[in-house]
Amino acid sequence: MIRVQREDFDIGVELDRLAAGNHRIGGVASFIGLVRDVGGPERVSALTLEHYPAMTEKKLAEIEAEAHRRWPLDASLIIHRYGRLEPGDRIVLVATASPHREAALAACHFLIDWLKTDAPFWKSEETPEGERWVEARAADDDAARRWHEG
Repeated sequence: MIRVQREDFDIGVELDRLAAGNHRIGGVASFIGLVRDVGGPERVSALTLEHYPAMTEKKLAEIEAEAHRRWPLDASLIIHRYGRLEPGDRIVLVATASPHREAALAACHFLIDWLKTDAPFWKSEETPEGERWVEARAADDDAARRWHEG
């Protein structure tokens, strides 16, 4: 399941819903991304995420389908927020559920690595020096690359 939304989400409710009634599930793995108050050497007072709705949902669906192709998942969830967020706010929830923990953990890791590099979101940070666009990071590209090789 994929949701791109402005509003916050309740982690407990979302994780309960993910595995509700499915007694085959033996493990749920999750990642919650939060807004930090630091971006490089500067303080960040807010982060604004922009996206093109149809394109974003399509790409997230492709990434999610690839995770289901690679691992025996019973369920998965990607919630990604957009709009202006402040330090401490939740940005993303990725959760995977599988009969076995190894698959749930690997698929969750895969999804978050791909979201950092392939999901069409544009981010700008508000700093004391003004607003600036967030550039792609080589470390994120390296993390995603290992999934292409493996």
